[in-house]
Amino acid sequence: MDKFTTLTGIAAPMPLVNIDTDMIIPKQFLKTIKRTGLGVNLFDEMRYDRDGKELPDFVLNQPAYRDAQILVAGDNFGCGSSREHAPWALLDFGIRCVISTSFADIFFNNCFKNGILPITLPQEAVDVLMDDARKGANARMTVDLENQTVSTSDGQSFGFEIDPFRKHCLLNGLDDIGLTMEKAESIDSYETQMEQARPWV
Repeated sequence: MDKFTTLTGIAAPMPLVNIDTDMIIPKQFLKTIKRTGLGVNLFDEMRYDRDGKELPDFVLNQPAYRDAQILVAGDNFGCGSSREHAPWALLDFGIRCVISTSFADIFFNNCFKNGILPITLPQEAVDVLMDDARKGANARMTVDLENQTVSTSDGQSFGFEIDPFRKHCLLNGLDDIGLTMEKAESIDSYETQMEQARPWV
């Protein structure tokens, strides 16, 4: 998993509330177990018409936001089913950070396991960030994980809270497998001891 330290990028405004995981990645795209290739179907039913043509009014289809790396969203983002494909699709599109007033618990946890930083802020702060995101590609937002701040294009800054362990994992690019591999030396030592103590196993 890629490390998350400081991200400066385009933020896309998506003020809808209760965006559920089926809106993020519809159920017909859940057949794959690969983490790549889902970005093209992110928000599929909002991005395309029935013929597969892009809907120009949808924010991520607009030229200013095609390369967005930050999403400023409405309340209760990621509700619905527990599908891990939702953060996979966001990440494959290029989204590394989602900012909202609240997240569904399972989606929130899945983000951290896939290198996405979900940031919870008060409504007043999200409103300011939403307005900044509406300025388009020339207004770049900065997310500083080390210092736990989000800054607007004009320098207004908001602090956010994050669990220290999750912060450590993101800063060092550690998913569950990476955390296990940090203990590789101890695991190898244990296996060697067991081979000697129980060669029949």
